[in-house]
Amino acid sequence: MTDIAKMANVSKAAVSLALSGKPGISDETRAKILAIVKETGYLPRAMVKADQVYGLSRTLRFVACTNSGIVSDHFYQQPFFMELIHHIEEQCRANGYSLFFSSVPYDQFEQTVEELETEHKSNGILLLGTNLSRQQIEMVERKQPNLVVIDTCIETMDANFIVMNNKMGAYQAGKYLLDLGHRQIGYVQSNSRMYNFDSRKQGFLQALSEEGVHLPEKYTFTVSPTVVSSQEELKNSFMRLEDDVPTVLFCECDYIAISTMKSLYEMGYRVPDDISIIGFDNIQESRIVTPELTTVHVEKLKIAELAIAKLIAGADGREQVRSKMWIDTHLVIRDSCREIQVK
Repeated sequence: MTDIAKMANVSKAAVSLALSGKPGISDETRAKILAIVKETGYLPRAMVKADQVYGLSRTLRFVACTNSGIVSDHFYQQPFFMELIHHIEEQCRANGYSLFFSSVPYDQFEQTVEELETEHKSNGILLLGTNLSRQQIEMVERKQPNLVVIDTCIETMDANFIVMNNKMGAYQAGKYLLDLGHRQIGYVQSNSRMYNFDSRKQGFLQALSEEGVHLPEKYTFTVSPTVVSSQEELKNSFMRLEDDVPTVLFCECDYIAISTMKSLYEMGYRVPDDISIIGFDNIQESRIVTPELTTVHVEKLKIAELAIAKLIAGADGREQVRSKMWIDTHLVIRDSCREIQVK
């Protein structure tokens, strides 16, 4: 509401009156505020009357459950989610839909989702399923059957899911490292587990297994996935290895990779001269770090396009069949990995 007030050059109170449909401002001011609301795709709770009067009826709702797993209260500021949400907003605008953006605290998830759909029924929900259980997703579907879940997949559930092909991406990364000659391979995993990370680990281990390469337990490191600064736990684990360190580290996401690079740099390791690093997600920051990060590219735009198209088709009554879509990945080779001679 603060942003809308600044754009319209009015007070927050005026925005509140416009959105609630209450008197107290001129028709010209109300029209100006609602035009900005439509243009930006912002629509808060408790404006059913404004919707009915001013025709803000083509709406989709993006719901994220926060304060759980890697989805923090400010998850939308994390590069991967920021890029994904940007593409979702663009797809909504391009198709003439407004987007409700709802961050729901974990301990109030069921109650708040019910309130949201009761106060303003959307045409469909796009649910960020990163950290959600089957029971939570089923609860949302009962409130809004026109549902698409992104960033996770439950194969046995009768619902729409769209997710990147995690297993394929990590398999590609593993094959690439093996082709470079690496055999002493390490793995840096998240301390918060979810479908995406578990699938990546499966794909990576499959690539190693096909070449008869084993991942030693001592080469498996666990860190926070949301910290980009150096992490003491990782540095301590490396110190215990002394000179018996891996030649390369696969990191379950780019945030972990960047944090790992910083940790190793503080210990005197040079990337990729002393140790290679590879990530997953291809966030914008992967091109800013030195050296630029080799990583697995996730088609965030394609995920957004397919998700919004599926929701709109459901809203229009054109799509009745549930489906699960895995979006393939590809490797982006930059400067953080080097070839070594096989001993």
